[in-house]
This record gives sequence, C-alpha cells and structure tokens, in this order.
Amino acid sequence: MRILILGGDGYLGWPTAMNLAAHGHEIIVADNYLRRSLCRETSSEPLFEVPNLQDRAVHWFERTGQKISVAIGNLADWTFAAGVFEQFLPEAVIHYAEQPSGPYSMMNRGAAATTLNNNLGTTFNVIFAVKEFCPDCHIIKLGTMGEYGTPNIDIEEGWLDIKHKGREGRFLFPRQAGSLYHTTKIMDTDLLWFYVRNWGLRVTDLMQGPVYGMETEESGVDQRLMPFFNYDEIFGTVLNRFVVQAVAGFPLTVYGAGGQTRGFLNIKDTLSCVKLAALTPPDKGQLRIFNQFTEVFSVNDLASHVQRAGRLLGYDVMIKSIANPRQELEEHYYNPAHTGLLELGLEPHLLTDNVLAGMLETVARNADRIDQRKFLRGVKWA
Repeated sequence: MRILILGGDGYLGWPTAMNLAAHGHEIIVADNYLRRSLCRETSSEPLFEVPNLQDRAVHWFERTGQKISVAIGNLADWTFAAGVFEQFLPEAVIHYAEQPSGPYSMMNRGAAATTLNNNLGTTFNVIFAVKEFCPDCHIIKLGTMGEYGTPNIDIEEGWLDIKHKGREGRFLFPRQAGSLYHTTKIMDTDLLWFYVRNWGLRVTDLMQGPVYGMETEESGVDQRLMPFFNYDEIFGTVLNRFVVQAVAGFPLTVYGAGGQTRGFLNIKDTLSCVKLAALTPPDKGQLRIFNQFTEVFSVNDLASHVQRAGRLLGYDVMIKSIANPRQELEEHYYNPAHTGLLELGLEPHLLTDNVLAGMLETVARNADRIDQRKFLRGVKWA
C-alpha cells in the first residue's frame, strides 16, 4: 500500500516507517520537527543523538535498498497538508503528528496552546485532506488509554452499551482525561466520529497505553536508526525513565503511593498493532476502536521489576516515593478490555527480566550522556 506516516520523526513514527517499508509498502513520512524543538526548549534531549529525517532515510536506504520519502512541514498548515495528500494519495494514513506529552501540556499557557493548536489543527486538516483527495483512505489515529481516565467500572473497547429508562443505545465510552494532552486526544476522537458519521470516513482509533523500549527488528543496535529515547520527566515514559535512573544510580522516582495503574506495551508491539490495523481496514462509515496494550502494571510494579532486573546486573537500584505533581488517583480500580488486536493476530512481547536487561545494557552503553537534572523537572498540574 501507499502509506503516509504523520509525525514520522517521532518515538513511534520512525520505527513504524521502517517496519512497514521492510514489509514492502510505499512509505512517505511527514514531520515539522516539533518534538525536537520542544526537547531543546525544555532541555529534554534524548539519551542518544538522532539524525534528522533525511539522514535517517539515507541510512535506511544504504542498509536495505528500500526508499522512505520525507516531507518536512507543518501539518497544521493546510497548504502543506493538502500538498502532501494530493501528491501521495495514500491508501492509509497513520496519524502520530501530535505533541505527545502530558507534562509538557501542563507547564504553562504557551505549552497548552501549542498542544491544542498543533494536535487539533493537524487532525482537522487530516480529515479534510482525506475527504478532498483520497476519500477511501483509512485513517489510523494513535489515541491513548489516558482518554478513559480511571473510572470505577470496567473499561470497554471504545464503546459502551447503555440501558436507560427502558431504552438502549451504543455510545463512545465516557472519557475523563488527566491532562490537556489527553483531552486533545478525546477531542480528536470526537472530531473523527463526527466526520465518520457525516462523510462515511473509515477510521481506526488505537487507544494506546504507555510504550517502553528502543530497539526494534529494523533498527537493531544501529543508533542511527533508533527512535527518540527520552528519559526526562517531560517526554520520557515511566518505564524508560526508571531504566535510565537505575543505570545512573538515581532512585526510581515513584509519584505518591505508586498505585497508579495503566496498560503498557513494548515498542515492537506498537509496530505490530499499527500494521495489523492497516492491513485490515474497517468499513466506510465505521469508527473502529482498539485498546492497544498487552499488560497492566502499577507504577510500584514497574519499579519492582526494574529493581530486580537491575540488581541481577549488579546495579544497586533504590526506589523512592516523592510528592505527586499530578492530579490523579494513586490507588484505583482498573480493568480495561483489550481483545480486538489479539483477535487480529497480535503476539505480545511481554515485560521480562531479559527484556529489561537488554534495555539496561543499551542505556549503559550511553551512560556518559545521562543528565540527572532531567529526571525531576517540577512540572505541577495544580
């Protein structure tokens, strides 16, 4: 297929591009380097240096002979977005092109405005570009399990059947985000659902949990091809941050009671989930929602896993509870469904001591680049 990957420079976008190119698809990636810019602005650079997109595409071609085309520009700008869609006419578009950090979105008004304008402006342009240039195109949008929040009931896979005063209906599962970033993802879903109903778009919304890991089958240990690996409080996901803290001899920083529970997945499983979604598009006029994760852990669970794996490798890993800067429940019920992708054939990579050992060893090779000042940045929700 012709597949357009928006946000193709990001933590997930670039690995997705390589994975789909390796499976014979024609790939173009588009990005405006927003993540790179925000990392510089907030002193949140990744653990190891990442070549620009053009250089990454050259390295990939030299290694595989497979071409990944690159377009640099702002997808929230209609002229650029329309030009990319009109030129490429994708059969599927994978939408990662959003400011991805909850903490960043809560820093101040400017950060909130950047998040709101980029995320919603890009999604809005994607919808209209598909309608105008490629109405049969399958939109695959990376949502987040954070849209659901932590309700005191089981979380279904996107939809909820309701009986009320003798009548029945099917509705999007009620959502209650914990940051402005997650709120923009809810707004994305609402925009897409509106235009699915009105224009008959075909959309898959992947409610993804926090992702961990860095090496994929396509990147191997070639750091020129590896994704952004942030370990700071602003852009680093919790498990990635814990692994770097363990190598640095810095206590694993657990927010509050540590009972915050989420669904997690290995970066390799993100690639599998997106590929499965792309190869099995929904019908026109359908918003299909999958909950994209493989295992459920509390923050305390993750800290204990990293501590055990680290000590097996000789690291003296300590765990420390600190004041929680976020507005969230620290102990709560959490039971989300996630059968859809498994039924499509997902074979999960589970979190084992061997997986953590591999992450610890990769980080250790770059230990001289760890800046411990990045671990705690003081971003508060209230």
